[in-house]
Amino acid sequence: MSSTGGNNTKGGRGKPKAAKSVSRSQKAGLQFPVGRIARFLKAGKYAERVGAGAPVYLSAVLEYLAAEVLELAGNAARDNKKNRIVPRHIQLAVRNDEELSKLLGSVTIANGGVLPNIHQTLLPKKAGKGKGEIGSASQEF
Repeated sequence: MSSTGGNNTKGGRGKPKAAKSVSRSQKAGLQFPVGRIARFLKAGKYAERVGAGAPVYLSAVLEYLAAEVLELAGNAARDNKKNRIVPRHIQLAVRNDEELSKLLGSVTIANGGVLPNIHQTLLPKKAGKGKGEIGSASQEF
């Protein structure tokens, strides 16, 4: 209960030299830069003033979305036996996820390609006795 405001050094003048600065990202437990997003919000003139919580919240949302896309794209890369995520994997991840596909519905991902899809009417028709033919074919050998 010292009157120096929690400083370790005596005197109470200015900041103590030993105190390590902690970024707002570290305080919020985020990887995305809270300070930079705050700067962008201020410079972008979205509003006259920007509250203290706004860049933290926006950083958290952006980090969550990035993590979600990266997770799904990493799975898509692993499914294709690749170690590196390429735009194709991001495209497959986004378009196969209902919510991300809705969010990025009007977005074009360069070098992403399209989802593999063959219309049902274009597929070859099954013969009426498909199983019988397979059975007789195997007996011929």
